[in-house]
Amino acid sequence: MRLIIFSAPYKKKILAEVEAAVGTGSIGEILRREGIYSSTLTSWRKERDAAVDGAFSRKRGPEPKRNPLTGENEKLRRQNQLLQEELRKAELIIDVQKKVAMLLGRPLSPVPDSENS
Repeated sequence: MRLIIFSAPYKKKILAEVEAAVGTGSIGEILRREGIYSSTLTSWRKERDAAVDGAFSRKRGPEPKRNPLTGENEKLRRQNQLLQEELRKAELIIDVQKKVAMLLGRPLSPVPDSENS
């Protein structure tokens, strides 16, 4: 099975012919003459419509300037999230250690609060 790649100008020409033939009943004749399937024609129409939509949806003017601090801000947010997760895990471990020490009858000595120092 060979894959046939059609050029953009060829697709445009065939689509124009087919659009002109709408209502005359000769679309099938064009498809047979060119050796293409109606499904191929459908995919070409979708490609064309997507290209037109893309062209019309582009905003005019210069690209907006990217704030240089945005990347750094995002990096710090991720780092903060990781540190919060590590803190949560450490607190869970400390709680387990306290419970094990209580079960063994050896209570841990209180740790001075670093926030109050």
